[in-house]
Amino acid sequence: MANHKSSVKRIRQAKAHRLHNRYYARTTRNAVMAFRKLENKEEAVEKLPKLSSMLDKLAKKNIIHRNKAANIKSKLARQIARMA
Repeated sequence: MANHKSSVKRIRQAKAHRLHNRYYARTTRNAVMAFRKLENKEEAVEKLPKLSSMLDKLAKKNIIHRNKAANIKSKLARQIARMA
């Protein structure tokens, strides 16, 4: 166990931050999976900006890497382009 008050507090904070980050990362992953299942192009075009914003926010807060966010956004845009 930790010996210093500051390390005890740091452990407590890390736990809270981890839970917070996991919630937002999981929420975004669920949104991406739901987006990938879409078959209607108009609906996909409508949802892409909101999903891109979610990914950008996660990257900005270092919850996911910025390149990962860019890769996901690129793949989603390519998916829309391939839709009939």
